[in-house]
Amino acid sequence: MRPVIGVISDVKARDGHVVHGVTEKYIYAVARGAQAMPVLIPGTISAVDSAMAPERIVVDEILSAVDALFLPGSPSNVGPQHYGDVPHDPPLPADPHRDDISLPLIRAALERGVPLFGVCRGFQEMNVALGGTLFQKLYEQPGRFDHREDSSLDIEGQYSPAHGVALTEGGLLASLAGDTTWRVNSLHGQGVATLAPGVVVEAQAGDGTIEAFRVPDSPGFNMAIQWHPEWRFWEDRLSSGIFTAFGAAARLAAERRRAGGRLKAAG
Repeated sequence: MRPVIGVISDVKARDGHVVHGVTEKYIYAVARGAQAMPVLIPGTISAVDSAMAPERIVVDEILSAVDALFLPGSPSNVGPQHYGDVPHDPPLPADPHRDDISLPLIRAALERGVPLFGVCRGFQEMNVALGGTLFQKLYEQPGRFDHREDSSLDIEGQYSPAHGVALTEGGLLASLAGDTTWRVNSLHGQGVATLAPGVVVEAQAGDGTIEAFRVPDSPGFNMAIQWHPEWRFWEDRLSSGIFTAFGAAARLAAERRRAGGRLKAAG
């Protein structure tokens, strides 16, 4: 059986309804790149008070049902109140229902060693969940270039490699790439302001923007990446290597979980 990877959903209003969903490219990358079964995890339900974070039992139930967690990108941003800031005026797109489930799940997954992979918004969620902060408008910071996509291009052009990153020598990404430099796409308006304590940088852009990190003290595989490795992952050695490594970690977690279940049944 393939491992089960929980994919955090966005929560959006559409045509008078509330929709929980994930863009297909992320589901495809989990299914084909990680060779896993993607299962969508909804955000907190709108009928419930959105100011209430999920009870611990909800987090426990989710982590008992999946072998790994994937945090995809999104047009929305992490609510700035989660890192001690106030919204810019006008406020940027938000998704409080996703925040309410993703932030406690990240902390719990890292505590337990559940394999965890965050992309774009997921990268930012991981930094915030661990105590870091964000620039709400990275492109307004002195010395930083504009990391947003060029809206005048078609989708292929927007996801084309946009700049280089330096991969940390001896890091996981450098080992997967077989090199210490790589070209990546760039489609984000926010970025790390203060890096969370206890993490190590895996990649950095030429303007100093942190592009990837991991938590070395967590007992399981984990990676946070600011660019979009899910886009045509099969055409890029580093991207395919990341999803392969994530899938391998999920399979190992699945084997351990099933072995534990057999032991409990025998006992």
